[in-house]
Amino acid sequence: MDLTSIGGILVALIAILGGQLLEGGRIGSLLQLTAFIIVIGGTMGAIMLQSSLPTFLLGVKMIGWAFKPPKRPPQSLIDDVIRWSTMSRKGGLLALEPLIEDLEDPFMKKGLQLLVDGAEPEVLRESLELEIGAAEERLRAGAKVWESAGGYAPTIGILGAVLGLIHVMENLSDPSKLGGGIAVAFVATIYGVGSANLFFLPVSNKLKAHVAHEVMLRNMLIDGLVSIANGENPRVIETKLQGYLA
Repeated sequence: MDLTSIGGILVALIAILGGQLLEGGRIGSLLQLTAFIIVIGGTMGAIMLQSSLPTFLLGVKMIGWAFKPPKRPPQSLIDDVIRWSTMSRKGGLLALEPLIEDLEDPFMKKGLQLLVDGAEPEVLRESLELEIGAAEERLRAGAKVWESAGGYAPTIGILGAVLGLIHVMENLSDPSKLGGGIAVAFVATIYGVGSANLFFLPVSNKLKAHVAHEVMLRNMLIDGLVSIANGENPRVIETKLQGYLA
C-alpha cells in the first residue's frame, strides 16, 4: 500500500475542508450531487470518447497502482539474475530450464526461455526490447487516460457553472430557487478544478512513474540475461545491474 498517495489525498481534503470551516462556511455547502454528476460524468464521457475501449479499461485498472503499486523490488531481480548466472556457470544454460515454470512474470519467463534455448545475445536483446517498447506504449496510454481527465475536468466544471447560472436566470422571479442554482454554479467549478489538480493529474503522474520503474526493471533483466549469455562473471553482472539503482 502506497501510504504517500493516501496521505496526500487526506492532507488535501483536510486543508480544503478545514479552510472552509475556518472561513465560517459549512462543509455541507460543498456537497452538491448535481455538480458532481455534471463534472465527473462529463469528464468520464469525454475520455471514453477520446480513448479506445481497451485503453480506457486499462486506465481504470491501472488506477489501483496509485495506491497499491506492483511489488517488484529491484534488488530481488538482481539477486535472481546473479543466482541464474552462478547456476549457468556451474551446470550450463540448460540448468536454468527447471526454473522457467516457477516464474510468474511472463516477460521473465520468455527471457529465461530464450536464454536456455541458446539465443544469441543480440537476438535475445532485440526480441525483448521490442516487447518492452510495445508494453511501455500500452501502459503509458492507460496512464494518459487520467492526464486527459485532468485536462477536461476544469472545462466541464465551467460548463456546470454556466448551467447553474442559466438556472438562476430562469428563476429570477422566484428567489427561493436562486440559491440552489448559484451553489451548483460555484461548486461545479470547484469540483472541476479540484478533481483535476488534486486527483486526476497527480494520479496520472504517479502512474507514469510506475511505468518508468517497470521499464527500468525490464531493461535490468535484459542486461542481466545478455550478460549471462556472454558468460560474464556474476560479480561483474551484479556491479553492472547495481548501476541502475545509483
